[in-house]
Amino acid sequence: MTTPTDFNDRLLSLGLARVSEAAAHASARLIGHGDEKAADQAAVNAMREQLNILDIRGVVVIGEGERDEAPMLYIGEEVGTGEGPAVDIALDPLEGTTLTAKDMPNALTVIAMAPRGTLLHAPDVYMEKLAIGPGFEKDVVSLDMTPSERIHTLAKAKGCEAHDITCCILERPRHEDLIAEVRATGASIRLITDGDVAGIIHCAEPDVTGIDIYMGSGGAPEGVLAASALKCMGGQMWGKLLFRNDDERGRAKKAGITDLDKIYARDDMVRADVIFAATGVTNGSILHGVKRNPKFIETETILMRSKTGSVRRVIYRNPIR
Repeated sequence: MTTPTDFNDRLLSLGLARVSEAAAHASARLIGHGDEKAADQAAVNAMREQLNILDIRGVVVIGEGERDEAPMLYIGEEVGTGEGPAVDIALDPLEGTTLTAKDMPNALTVIAMAPRGTLLHAPDVYMEKLAIGPGFEKDVVSLDMTPSERIHTLAKAKGCEAHDITCCILERPRHEDLIAEVRATGASIRLITDGDVAGIIHCAEPDVTGIDIYMGSGGAPEGVLAASALKCMGGQMWGKLLFRNDDERGRAKKAGITDLDKIYARDDMVRADVIFAATGVTNGSILHGVKRNPKFIETETILMRSKTGSVRRVIYRNPIR
């Protein structure tokens, strides 16, 4: 396992930003073209190429799927030059394939890196998620509470009323009861069509985004990526794996998970210092999308390190030759 001394997050962070930027450049060529698979594949190819330039001994623990399902950036794939620190890689080469295909807001390329053995190997199943921003007592809300209890408890902790709280929820039929219960408290809801990594990141900057809390179920791999971002920005998050059948339970056991009912806190999902990078593909509430003109391509990337709590926004203008 890589020790904290080996994992030089400061030196590795800029390289991680370049990985994220390359994926955004590649997928941006397909914004609005209606082809989700092509946009995703372009991002995968570019991300893999850049990862293999880095002096790391990387293993993809959150990727595009199992080896037989994903030809590149599959779970367990080794990336990097084979020299340097041993690291876990969690990635979503294009979070928001539909958003990209339809030229809708908040499509991102996302990647996180941590010392080997410190990121949760989340199987490709659903996860119930709950997240809030920084500045609250530990475990002020929990997954054991009902949605309405969470709203009222958070409002009390903030010194406001329930109608002053805004909750972010992924718009899906499975969330109809959740949405109805939250609205019954008087709280506002911001529904998002895709991209719950971005939705959870919103909680970390409530003064900017207006989002106080995130609730709902979504992909477990995306939950680990969101936890990586919150570990850098501050905030609390909890997740519980949800299983629909024995096949999904088998995936969890294959990933080394024995307690299928465990509630994971943020630091259970990300057990050491982590670097997180995300680049905007389409314009959104977190990042500007890729801009093109005849002479250059411009991207905006958010680059974060949990060790220092630093959050850096990088504008990269790359001349077109």
